[in-house]
Amino acid sequence: MTSTLVWFRRDLRLADHPALTAAAATGPVLGLFVVDPGLWPRGGRARRAWLAASVAALREASGGALVVRYGDPATVVAEVAAAIGAGEVHVTGETTPYGRERDARVAVALAERGVVGRPAGTPYAVDPGTIRTQQGGAYQVFTPFSRAWREHGWDAPLPAPDVDWLRLDPDPEAERLLEEGLADAPEGMPAAGEAAALERWGRFLDTDLEDYDDTRDAPAADQTSRMSPYLKVGAIHPRRLLADLADRPDEGVGRFVTELAWREFYADVLWSQPESAWRDLRPLPIGYDDPGDAFAAWQEGRTGYPLVDAGMRQLLHEGWMHNRVRMVTASFLTKDLHVWWPIGAAHFLDHLVDGDLASNNHGWQWVAGTGTDAAPYFRVFNPVSQGRKFDPDGAYVRRWVPELAHLPGASAHEPWKHPDGYAHGYPQPVVDHALERKVALDRYAAR
Repeated sequence: MTSTLVWFRRDLRLADHPALTAAAATGPVLGLFVVDPGLWPRGGRARRAWLAASVAALREASGGALVVRYGDPATVVAEVAAAIGAGEVHVTGETTPYGRERDARVAVALAERGVVGRPAGTPYAVDPGTIRTQQGGAYQVFTPFSRAWREHGWDAPLPAPDVDWLRLDPDPEAERLLEEGLADAPEGMPAAGEAAALERWGRFLDTDLEDYDDTRDAPAADQTSRMSPYLKVGAIHPRRLLADLADRPDEGVGRFVTELAWREFYADVLWSQPESAWRDLRPLPIGYDDPGDAFAAWQEGRTGYPLVDAGMRQLLHEGWMHNRVRMVTASFLTKDLHVWWPIGAAHFLDHLVDGDLASNNHGWQWVAGTGTDAAPYFRVFNPVSQGRKFDPDGAYVRRWVPELAHLPGASAHEPWKHPDGYAHGYPQPVVDHALERKVALDRYAAR
């Protein structure tokens, strides 16, 4: 039987893995993960730690058989395939601009050695580029895309195949990088791997799905699924989630499926318009300000606006931030500080363990008013009213901003109204929100 190579990327699991299933049917399999020097240094501490933990979990699940190598994938994949005499390399198809370019280079290197690349599936329930309008183009608005996506449907999950694993000696440099990544894990980082993903998912189904539509916007409640880090590395596939939701009567099912549809929509937008990763989809001819001291205060959670600061500190501490707070912090950067959205999007991608290029960057564009869905560029999130609405008793703020822990209830959102609001060193606001909101709207009106 012929040896086969499976190159793992954003698919760090064994079950519901079309590429692995196809490879296992042909004979012995070597599993490979490549620490890419084009990607690894770009990630912040939390991102590297999460990836390292996820790779380690996959290696454990494979009985220690997963091989990790460091280097340019176009070189490493071809060399490893040659080392085991593989005639085929099976992969999950990639959809990001960098991933597509990288895979094209790898395909050339493999072809030069007479090795065939076999892509199967993608990290999405419906492959990006599949759903098209009646005119044959890509959707630019979410609601009709979501309708067409649901009508199209998706395959059922596959069981884990029986794999005859091959083994190779470890690469010291790759092992060193993974160990350094694990050593930098932030406090509160979730358990990694497929088993942990399934356990977290089961707990969400049992305890939080029913009320998801009502509680998902409350950051202190923390009743979101927290599946996004697992989806990011492919420890679980959205097909599995959708299959488990199919027959559930819970009121939160529709809302959760809609959130998955947003993820698929943004991946489709990126597939059809790869330049939208870092450029405005709908440019607004307005002026942006250069990042300065206020930007540093935003990064560090020192803006003087409690909900913004709580979110930015949670990001630095955990490598995660509640989605409602992501919108508020993004609005503050783009519309209170007037900083172009890619600067904030890059900061998020550096730190978020679930930092997905399509979802993150197009979410930022939506807030900034340059993205899909005729995004309301005139919407400016008020960080105080948002805090009072979604964190009404101030619990989220007091957790992440200890300088305000002494303030009772909703007063934590407005320390300037409390006689002891600044008693413990909390900073004054870096800008006047009402004034900067007017500046933003005036710029939009003059465009």
